[in-house]
Amino acid sequence: MSVNMSYRENVKLALQSIVSNKLRTFLTALIIAIGIMALIGVLTSIDAIQSSLTNSFSSMGSNSFNIRNRGVNVRIGDGGSQAKVFPSITYQDALDFKRNFDFSALVSVSANVTWGATAKYKTEKTNPNIGVLGADENYLQTSGYKLEDGRNLTSQDVENANGVVIIGKEVKDKLFKNNKNPLGEYITLGGDRFTVIGVLESKGSSAGFGADKACFVPLSRGRAMMARGNPSFIITVMSGDPFKMDAAEGEAVATFRKIRGLNAKQANDFEIIKSDAVAQILMQNLSYVTMGAIIIAFITLLGASIGLMNIMLVSVTERTREIGVRKAIGATPNVIRKQFLMEAIVICLLGGLAGIILGMSIGNLLALALGADFIIPWQWMGLGISVCIVVGILSGYYPASKASKLDPVEALRYE
Repeated sequence: MSVNMSYRENVKLALQSIVSNKLRTFLTALIIAIGIMALIGVLTSIDAIQSSLTNSFSSMGSNSFNIRNRGVNVRIGDGGSQAKVFPSITYQDALDFKRNFDFSALVSVSANVTWGATAKYKTEKTNPNIGVLGADENYLQTSGYKLEDGRNLTSQDVENANGVVIIGKEVKDKLFKNNKNPLGEYITLGGDRFTVIGVLESKGSSAGFGADKACFVPLSRGRAMMARGNPSFIITVMSGDPFKMDAAEGEAVATFRKIRGLNAKQANDFEIIKSDAVAQILMQNLSYVTMGAIIIAFITLLGASIGLMNIMLVSVTERTREIGVRKAIGATPNVIRKQFLMEAIVICLLGGLAGIILGMSIGNLLALALGADFIIPWQWMGLGISVCIVVGILSGYYPASKASKLDPVEALRYE
C-alpha cells in the first residue's frame, strides 16, 4: 500500500512540477513528440502502402497465374536479382496451350504491343504514354478488368483482326470531353484506326500500373502492330475454384512442357507467375524500408533523449533548494530519485501521446491518398509508448541519481 502511495505521490509531484514549468515541459515534450511522430508516421505510412498494394492486387484475383518467358523483376535501389529470360513464347505456343489445356479453367492469351503510343480523336490527343495490349476474348475476365460501358472483345474480333478497341478511363476522359459518349467513335493508335467498343472501369494507378492508360485491341490486330520481330506472348490461367490452383498449375506446367518439347531431365524454360507475385516482392522490399525507417526514427529519439537529459539536469540545478527542503523534512534519496525519474517518464509520455496522434494522422493521410482503409496501428502505438517509457528512464536516471545524492545542508544553502 505504501509503495502505491509513494508512486501516486511521485506522479502528483511530477505533474505539479510540469504545470509550474510549462515552457520547459512543452519544449521537452515537443522533442519527444517529433521523434515518436517520425517513428509512428513512417510505420503507419508503410502499413498504408501495404494495404494499398493488397487492395490493388486483390482485384486481379488470387486464383490466376501467368505463363511468361521471364520472371518478375522488381528492384528497389541496387537490391534484388535480375530475372531470368527464356526463349519467347510464340503465338503458336500460346494457341496450342489454349487448345490443349485440359482443366476446368479459363485461359487467355495477350501481348504487350507498346507502352508509348499516342491516342488521338479529332483534335484531341494523349501524351505518348498509352499502353496498347493485344488481347483475346477472355483477357478482361482473367485479369480482373470490368467494363463500365460497351462490350467485350469477341472471338470473331480476334479471328478477323477487327479494328476495335476498349479504352481505359483516363484515355476516355482525355479524348472525349464534356461526357461525350465514345462508343462507336473512331480513334487512332499510332497509324491504326479503331472503333471504340468499350470503356473500362477505373482501377487507378496504384503500385505504378497505369491500367487507366491502357487500350485493348484484338490479339491478331495487336500482332500486326508490333514492331519487334519475335514478340513473346503471355498466357493467363484462371481457375474457377481457388482450392484447385495447385492442380491447375501442375497441369499447366505439364501441358506447356510438352508444347515446348522438353524431356524429363530438362528444366522449365518458362516462368509461372501468380497474380500476387509483384505484390509479394514489393512487400518484401518494404520490409527493408521499414527497418531503415525504424533505425532513422530511433536515431531521432536518441537525440531527443539527450535533449531531455540535458533539460532534466538543468531542472535539478534550478531546484536544488527544493531538494534540500524535501530531504530536510525526511525525504530519502530513493524518494527523490523516483520523483525526478517519474517526472522524466511523464514528460516522455505526454510527448509520446502527441507524437502518436500526429504520426497516425500523417500515415492515414497517405492511406486516404492511396485509397486504403483507415489504419489504427495498435502494435506501433504500443511500441511508441514502450519507447517513451524507456527513453524517460534512460534520460531521467542520471539527473534523478544526481538529485538524490545532493547534500541537504549544501542544497539548502544553494542560491
